[in-house]
Amino acid sequence: MATRLVQINMKAQDDSALGRFWAEVLGWGVDSEAPGVTNLEPVGFSYPDPSAVCIDLIARPEPKTVKNRVHIDLATASAAHQAELVGRLKDLGAVLADVGQGDVPWTVMADPEGNEFCVLEPRPVYRDTGPIAAVVVDCADPRAMARFWGEATDWTVAEAADDHASLRSSQGVGPYLEFVRTPDAKTVWNRVHLDIAPYRGDDLEAEAARLRALGATDPGIDQSSIHWKVLADPEGNEFCLLTPR
Repeated sequence: MATRLVQINMKAQDDSALGRFWAEVLGWGVDSEAPGVTNLEPVGFSYPDPSAVCIDLIARPEPKTVKNRVHIDLATASAAHQAELVGRLKDLGAVLADVGQGDVPWTVMADPEGNEFCVLEPRPVYRDTGPIAAVVVDCADPRAMARFWGEATDWTVAEAADDHASLRSSQGVGPYLEFVRTPDAKTVWNRVHLDIAPYRGDDLEAEAARLRALGATDPGIDQSSIHWKVLADPEGNEFCLLTPR
């Protein structure tokens, strides 16, 4: 059994407006499966497919209060492309952000609701990822997180070091999942989290049990009204185990 990363879930005070922003940034299509839910995926995309990690925006009234522990890195093809993209993002409502990054070649920004993201300088490793180079998770132990997520999913560990680790779909397509060491402790429920799904024909309960055996925990919330599972990784980051698909 295995799962795969299918989307990120982002809370939003205005899911429609924030969805329009990210659709413009990524060049993706917009849909809605229910009121208060905005779904983003590439035009013509056949969900789920490892060539892209989709985005679900869910309406929640709570404002953002701390730096997100999960963020998106955007890929660029050249220095000129990076500068053009930063300018276009500002026109769409994004702003420059300071998260203590210092003098770095990438540009840290925040979307209209304050969610941090990075516009990377061109890097060969991301030349074929699509607009999203990586989904990045702050953590205390990148090696351990890569080990857990590599065993939890069918993604392959590409790099594992003390300060940084990365995984990618076993098919070698789409964005990377990266873990970056940070001294900041997790203090609130993550406003952005990962959604993973078993393959069609697999058993949801059996997969949840397998993930718990690998180190996942239950976050202690009432899940009686939902048909998926909410779990937390070994560092307490919540994630959703969706129904097989």
